Amino acid sequence: MSKTIALNGTKKGVISVTKIDEPYGAGSHSVASIGISLAGNANEPEWKVHIPLENLDEVIEALKSLK
Repeated sequence: MSKTIALNGTKKGVISVTKIDEPYGAGSHSVASIGISLAGNANEPEWKVHIPLENLDEVIEALKSLK
């Protein structure tokens, strides 16, 4: 699963959200990868963060509280 979202306040920027299985080699846990590309290239973001799926619910709640 993957989703690309337009980055508000930019002309071409995007936020990319995808699930990566075994991102650090065989046996490593899956992560949610969130990338930011000001150039609009979702496949090569300038910034990215990997969040272990086990932490996802808590991170989502923290993000919701910012709103």
